[in-house]
Amino acid sequence: MTRRLISTGSPLEKTAGYSRAVVDGDFAFVAGTTGYDYSTMTMPTDVMSQSRNCFKTIEAALKEAGFAMADIVRATYYITDVKDAAGGDDPGGHELLKPEMKVEVEVTAKRRSA
Repeated sequence: MTRRLISTGSPLEKTAGYSRAVVDGDFAFVAGTTGYDYSTMTMPTDVMSQSRNCFKTIEAALKEAGFAMADIVRATYYITDVKDAAGGDDPGGHELLKPEMKVEVEVTAKRRSA
C-alpha cells in the first residue's frame, strides 16, 4: 500500500504545508487537531465544544482514510488550562498556536483485521 495524504480543509493545511493525516500501510497518523468548526471557520469558546470539534475533524479524516474511531490506538491531548484536565494538579497547561485554542488532539490508528 502506498503512502496517502488526507486533507480536511483547514486553511493551515495549505499555508503551513501539512496534511491532517498520513496513511502508511495499516496505520493512520492524524496531526494535532484543534477545535475549529471548519464548516463555519469558527472556534467555540469552551473546551468541551472545542474537544467535540477536534474529534469530529479526526473522525472525518479517519473515515476518508478507511479507518474508524475504534481503530485509534493512541491519543495525545494538549490543554492550555490545567483546570480543564481531570484532577487539575498538573503544574501548568501548554501554549497552542492561537490564544483561543484550548485543546489539541492527535491520534494514531491501526486498521483492524477483518
